[in-house]
Amino acid sequence: MQMVESGDLRGRRSIAFKRDGLMQDIPSLEELMEEQRSLVIPEFNYDFVWELASRLYRRARENEFPVAIEIRHGSDPIFSMLAPGATIDNFGWTRRKCAVVHRFHRSSLFMKLEAQSKNYDFNTRFRLPPEDFAAGGGGVPLILKGGAFIGSVGISGLPDVHDHKLITGCLAELLAA
Repeated sequence: MQMVESGDLRGRRSIAFKRDGLMQDIPSLEELMEEQRSLVIPEFNYDFVWELASRLYRRARENEFPVAIEIRHGSDPIFSMLAPGATIDNFGWTRRKCAVVHRFHRSSLFMKLEAQSKNYDFNTRFRLPPEDFAAGGGGVPLILKGGAFIGSVGISGLPDVHDHKLITGCLAELLAA
């Protein structure tokens, strides 16, 4: 499986998964776990946060993605911004997606797809209020080498799988640089 960029009818780029030559919109739970294992960060500091945030914002601007971007250290927001077209309501979504990440140390997309695959309502099963927790793509854990959970990245404004792929694509690019 590899991540690729493709164009839409308006000429904007989007991120998708490619497997066996076919575009796959929704990754499997196994692919999401492998992705999480591959996106381990060597260290967490404000320079790293700035580099990741800059990549996310640049990608959003290049593609006219109206997203909210939030990066958290623990549960504390240390970077947040709205790209043109996003609204303050998008921060409600980033906060709720990051709450899922902090609770389970898994991406919010993983938690959504796991609930769907096992046929349960996420919020009911874990007794979590929907106004505080949202299991939908766009919340990704930041995990240090050695396995320590250090924070999260939240994006809101695109379909949830694309929110997720925007984060993981930029994080993979940063780690490869």
